[in-house]
Amino acid sequence: MGQSSSSHAPSPTGSTHHRSVTLSSSSSSAQSEIIGFRHSKEEAAIRFPDANFGSYIDYTSEIPDDCLAAVFQFLGSGDRNRCSLVSKRWLLVEGQSRSRLALKAQTEILPFISSIFSRFDSVTKLSLRCDRRSVSIDDNGLILISFRCRRLTRLKLRGCREITDIGMAALAKNCKELKKFSCGSCVFGAKGMNALLDNCSSLEELSVKRLRGITDGGAAEAIGPGAAATSLRSIHLKELYNGQLFGPLISGAKKLKTLKLLRCLGDWDRILESIAVSDNSLTEVHLERLQVSDTGLSALSNCSNLEILHIVKTPDCTNTGMIAVAGSCKYLRKLHIDGWKTNRIGHDALTAIAKHSSNLQELVLIGINPSSISLEAIAMNCQKLERLALCGSETISDIEITCIASKCIALKKLCIKGCPVSDEGIEAFAWGCPNLIKIKVKKCKNVTGEVGDWLRARRGSLVVNLDVEAESVDATTSESGAQEDLMEFPGITNQVAGVGADPEPLAASSSGRGGSVFKTRFGLFGGRGLVACTFRRWSVGNSSLNGSL
Repeated sequence: MGQSSSSHAPSPTGSTHHRSVTLSSSSSSAQSEIIGFRHSKEEAAIRFPDANFGSYIDYTSEIPDDCLAAVFQFLGSGDRNRCSLVSKRWLLVEGQSRSRLALKAQTEILPFISSIFSRFDSVTKLSLRCDRRSVSIDDNGLILISFRCRRLTRLKLRGCREITDIGMAALAKNCKELKKFSCGSCVFGAKGMNALLDNCSSLEELSVKRLRGITDGGAAEAIGPGAAATSLRSIHLKELYNGQLFGPLISGAKKLKTLKLLRCLGDWDRILESIAVSDNSLTEVHLERLQVSDTGLSALSNCSNLEILHIVKTPDCTNTGMIAVAGSCKYLRKLHIDGWKTNRIGHDALTAIAKHSSNLQELVLIGINPSSISLEAIAMNCQKLERLALCGSETISDIEITCIASKCIALKKLCIKGCPVSDEGIEAFAWGCPNLIKIKVKKCKNVTGEVGDWLRARRGSLVVNLDVEAESVDATTSESGAQEDLMEFPGITNQVAGVGADPEPLAASSSGRGGSVFKTRFGLFGGRGLVACTFRRWSVGNSSLNGSL
C-alpha cells in the first residue's frame, strides 16, 4: 500500500501471472472519468481521475491461474459471469476453467458458436435448450459444436427440433467420450439414436423423452445397444409413441441397473420378459402409466437384485404380480405403489411384502386400501422401515395409525394424506415411534390444528406439518415418476450451470397440431391422478436418501 507506480510486489516462484496495478490521477482525464488499461506482459495500469487515491497493488495478480480457477469453482453461474468482467485475465481464466455450460440453442447463436467455444474451451457438460416459440439450431450448429467440444461427457438437448439424424450422426462421431445423453422434444429418429449408441462406447446414462422421430409402422428401425451394450447403466424413456423400438436396446444392455418407463404407449410385458433373465443386473425399476400386467411383474421377479420398485397407475397389475415380486426380490429397500383406486392390489400383496421384504426402508402406498391385518404385519415384520407414506386410502383410520405408532420403532418420517384419520390417531405419536423426526398430515379433514400444537408441546424435537384444510385430493407426477407434493427427499437433479440459459418447460402439452395429436394418442396416460406424494425435498442431510426416488 502507498507504493510508487514503479514498484512491484515480489512474484512467488512458479507464478504464471503477476501484475501490479497503479492508481494514479491524470489532469487530462479528471473530468472524463475514464478507466484506461495499459497492457504488457509485466504490468497493467488502471488510471483513476481522483487525486486522493494513492498507488495500490493488485494482490490478486500474485494468485496463480490454477488457484484462481479453483476459487471460481465455488461460485454460481451468475457470480462467475460477474467475475469475468473484472479484468481480461479473469475473463480468460473463468472461461478456461468452466466445465458446465447451458445455452439458449436458438438459430441466432449460430454465427457466435466459434467465439463462444473459443472462450469456453474446456466444456465437458453442455445443455442446449430452445423454447417452443423459437427456431432451434440445426444440424450445422450441432456439427460445429461437436467439432469444438470433442471432450463432451454430458449432453442435454431440449426442444432442438431442427436437429435431424445427420446432425446426431456427426455428433456421435466427434464426441465419442459421451457418458450421459438426454434429449426431450426433439425430432430426430432411430438412425440418429443408433449412431449415438454405435459410436459412444462409454455411454452410461440415456434419457429419451418425447422423441417425435421414432415413428410407427413395420418399416421402423429398431434401436439396439451397439457399442454401448456393456457400458449402459441407466435407461429412462418417457412419453414415446413407439417405445417398443427400444426393446433390443433394453434387453441388450447387459449391465443395466436402472430402467424407467413412464407413460409410453404399447404393451410392455414382452420386453420385461426379455430382460428379466437370471443374470440381469437390474436394481431399480420405475413403471408409470404403462400397459403392463402381472405377466410383466412376474418377469421382474427374476431380478433377484432389485432394490427399488415403483408401480404407478398400472391398472392391469394385481396382487398376483406383486406377490411374485415380493417372494423373489429379497433386497427390496424402496417400494412405491399407486393403485389408482382400482383395488386390484391390496391385502394379499401387502401381506406378502410384510413376509418377505425384511429390508424395506421406504414404503409409499397411494390409492391402496390395506387391511388392518396387513398393515400390522408390515409394522411388525419390516423393522428397518424408516419412511412411510399413506395417501388416498379409505381404510387407514385411527386404529391403523395407532398400530403404526406402537410397532414401527425405526420409523423416522411419516406422511398421511387424504385418509379418514382424526386427532385421536395423531395423538398416538406423542409416545410411539421413538425415532420419528417428522410427520406430515394433509387433507385429512378430521385432523385439527390443535393436535399439531399439542404434539409439538409433547415432543419438542418432532417436526409437525399439518394442512388441516379440507380439499379435494389431487395428483401430479414428477418427471422421474415419483409422486409430488407431500414428502420430498433430495433427488439427483444436477442442473448445468451456464450462461444465459432459462430452463424450458417440458410439459407434454404443446401448442399447435402436434401437441393435440400427442394428447389424443396418450388418452388415459395423459390424465391427472388421485394423490400426489413424493419423498424428494425432505430430510436435508440424510445420506441414505441420496438415490433418485
